[in-house]
Amino acid sequence: MWNRLRPLLEPLNLAAYIAWLAIGSELLFNAPRGTGLIDAPALWPTVIAAHVAFIALFMLRSVLCVDGNRGIGIVIAQLLLALGIIVLARYGSTSVLLIIVMAQLAQMLSPVRLVLVFVAVNLAMYFAYGQLWRASSPLFTVLIGASFQLFAIVTAWYAYTAQRSRDVLAEVNADLLATRSLLAESARDSERLRISRELHDVAGHKLTALKLNLGALQRQPALAGNAQVDLCAKLADELLGDIRAVVQQMRLHDGVQLRELIERLAAPFPKPRLRLDMEAGLRVASFEQAEAVLRTVQEALTNSARHGGAENLWLTVRRKDGQLRLDLRDDGRGGGELRFGNGLTGMRERLEAIGGGVTAERRESGGVHLEAWLPEAA
Repeated sequence: MWNRLRPLLEPLNLAAYIAWLAIGSELLFNAPRGTGLIDAPALWPTVIAAHVAFIALFMLRSVLCVDGNRGIGIVIAQLLLALGIIVLARYGSTSVLLIIVMAQLAQMLSPVRLVLVFVAVNLAMYFAYGQLWRASSPLFTVLIGASFQLFAIVTAWYAYTAQRSRDVLAEVNADLLATRSLLAESARDSERLRISRELHDVAGHKLTALKLNLGALQRQPALAGNAQVDLCAKLADELLGDIRAVVQQMRLHDGVQLRELIERLAAPFPKPRLRLDMEAGLRVASFEQAEAVLRTVQEALTNSARHGGAENLWLTVRRKDGQLRLDLRDDGRGGGELRFGNGLTGMRERLEAIGGGVTAERRESGGVHLEAWLPEAA
């Protein structure tokens, strides 16, 4: 529940609440001054109801975290309520509600549509001030209100674009880190493999030949029982055994080690914080498997940060029934049906190419639960 309500306490929302309360104080403590469109007894209840409905819609959009047409529809409803209050009653502070509306629309509409709405709203304000409020200088009043609206639009737009740029930069950085880590681990694995083969094929072969020759010398009557020859044969046996043990130990570390790669990938993300649960030393056999795992975690991190605003991402990696299984859950605040966009589709295609798969669903709390699997063997 807290994850869904957390956006209500974001700094920009708190500023909007303070402005709303300031406007509400004028509505509560000053006698209603109507414009003649509705009867005086109904004016105050109507204005208060519209004012409460305005903040309710504002909070609803924050809680639901909706974008697209639904989000625009909620903000347009706020706009109509604000204009309704201005048309019905002459309160000087109610035009501030339009500043709150414009700050939201700046993050949702294209520049052309935003300009059209801005012009239409201020034309309506000019009509209200001139024809309904009977203001002495409606144009001057509209220009003052429009300047504040414009300031809110530019500020909100720059904040929104800065956030989007930060998200894109985080994605690119994560992608570069994942690629660099994979290449480094692949190079180390290839070098280990090359050295183990060299030890086995070259040093092992020559030591075996040396043992055979020493054995032949030991069988010669003149050298039978020679302590130096016997010592050389013993040392050759021990060295060959040591080389085989080293080769076997290096073979135990074949493949790509996952924990370090995943932790290195998650390190640049301030949010969400990765909570990793996996056995120590867990490896996958091939570069393709490591890439699939790493890209899956990368996509989960970027989606949780960009779309869900999650604080935590829990990742459990286990071996089960010949498969490597990944369970990812976040505490994001997203709502509605989860759809496979380009990122999730690419993740599914990469996993299916190596015999794996993925499922994803929205949790009741709003977070995302993702399960992925791939064969343990290469």
